Amino acid sequence: MPRLPAPLTLPPDAPTDAEVRRARRRRRRSESATAWAFVTPSVLVILGLGIMPVVWSLLLSFQADDLVTPSRWVGLQNYHALTKDPNFRQAVHNTLLYTALYVPLSMVFGLLLALALNRRIRLVGLYRTLIFVPFVISATAQGVLFSFILDPEFGAANSVLHALHLPAQGFLTDPGQALYVLVAISLWSGTGFCVVIYLAALQDVPPSLIEAARLDGAGRRHLLWHVVLPTLTPVNVFLVVWQVIESLQVFDLVYVTTKGGPLGSTTVIVYFIWEMAFQNFTAGYGAAAAYVLAVALLVIAAGTRVLRRRGPARLEGATR
Repeated sequence: MPRLPAPLTLPPDAPTDAEVRRARRRRRRSESATAWAFVTPSVLVILGLGIMPVVWSLLLSFQADDLVTPSRWVGLQNYHALTKDPNFRQAVHNTLLYTALYVPLSMVFGLLLALALNRRIRLVGLYRTLIFVPFVISATAQGVLFSFILDPEFGAANSVLHALHLPAQGFLTDPGQALYVLVAISLWSGTGFCVVIYLAALQDVPPSLIEAARLDGAGRRHLLWHVVLPTLTPVNVFLVVWQVIESLQVFDLVYVTTKGGPLGSTTVIVYFIWEMAFQNFTAGYGAAAAYVLAVALLVIAAGTRVLRRRGPARLEGATR
């Protein structure tokens, strides 16, 4: 039986360009609405807990406010008073001294330990873990622990000194020792972070550079100084910035151990800000001190960008 021909049907009308554009706009609006539905909670959290407090504290720094009675606009008087406050100058001095000691020592000790652990030795994984564990312990727990150990009367440290026939020390109760003891506690915990970063960087050093240097007769000292250290320049920049920011913001360790004492020898900037705002109820004055610290951190961040731009050129020159 012969097959019948298929019936002829007219093709549907093709959509016009205007309809295509409208469909695309509807799809984009739908995708945007879906995206904003997911992003909005995070944006509200950032605005509520990040941007709004920053703006509010900036306005607060130009006011006299005790957090109870209505505030009074005083302009730049809070900032002017900071320049004449001996307690603020002492806090700045203590913070800078703490930073000048903690940052280079933590990096040097971290690099030395990383070089020692970057070898195939027995139980190297255990050693790396033991060095990093103090870093994950909270500063509050560290403060409580060392407050017991360094207690001048009943602490284990003075018991060991007594057993060695050495004079007892005041440690955290001695104005001449307290800040240096805090630096030592911070080194005990913060060096592990530098060790981990340096270990990762050392394992990324190109083996071809090391082999080429050895073929040229370079010893261990020359290999370290002329090959390994130049390749660690970006890591050094990162660690300097990270450790400086951490040291400028130290607070919890000071609060738990010394509370700024004895005689203000451990009062750092952040503790000074907290003391002014929540102990002396001069919130505007504390906010002004906080913005002085914020400006210092911004200067450090700007300097970091300059170093990062110069870092690749230096690194390229070192690897040639």
